[in-house]
Amino acid sequence: MRVARALSAALLTLGLAAAPAAADASPSPSPDDTSAPTQAGTSFRTATEIEQGQQATASGSTGDYLYWSFPADTGQRPTVEATVKLPQTHAPQTWQIDVYDGLRRRQACQYGAQTRTAAADTSSVELACVLRTVRAWSEPWANDPLPGTYYIRLTATGVPTADLGLPVGSEVRVDSKDIGGSAAVDGSLAEPLVPGVATKPEEEQEKAAVLAGLEPEDGWASGWWSDRWVWTAIGGILAALAGVGGYALTRGTGRPSRVPPGA
Repeated sequence: MRVARALSAALLTLGLAAAPAAADASPSPSPDDTSAPTQAGTSFRTATEIEQGQQATASGSTGDYLYWSFPADTGQRPTVEATVKLPQTHAPQTWQIDVYDGLRRRQACQYGAQTRTAAADTSSVELACVLRTVRAWSEPWANDPLPGTYYIRLTATGVPTADLGLPVGSEVRVDSKDIGGSAAVDGSLAEPLVPGVATKPEEEQEKAAVLAGLEPEDGWASGWWSDRWVWTAIGGILAALAGVGGYALTRGTGRPSRVPPGA
């Protein structure tokens, strides 16, 4: 019975420890948040910064390149969603959303409608891109997503000449799912990949890491902690309890009283 109670307590601890790891890492601003940006940049250098959980809006013209940027940290799997509101009358148009990391490398989407064609006179088109999980560290030759600033580029491709310059509206939102220790790796970047991090002297690198203006709500992850440590500790406890329980079940009751000590 003691072993059963100990195992029950360990399983309860396991459930309590796993619950925070499953929480969504994205903030949830109120719908009437007036701080959400209402314009977009026209290049990487002028990209409008948005926080995760904000719904940014912008007006533009068909054929323009619209840029936003957002921070993504270790263990997050960002999802970028965009809605383009088209003019009442237009020819078929193909819209595309691309996401780039802090090194301006285009990141592939795991899934989602990254490119869609709007039929003639369609009122709107919706796009989505689910990125791979952001890693704390990667080989220099790899194209893995790393913590830092990410850029969103929204544009139309193959637009008929008659439609160029027509007014459009756009809505962009970024949310992330916290993947947790299952995506943890042994290693971390010295600094997140944000604009300006490589343009300052070493004594000013700490300040350079926030030149983008935005960072995760709890700051950038140090890279060494993850809920994998919790799971490892719980596994060790369960293994110890299993060893104690196995010994208690197999040791027996000792020498029978009818057997002499010298036998």
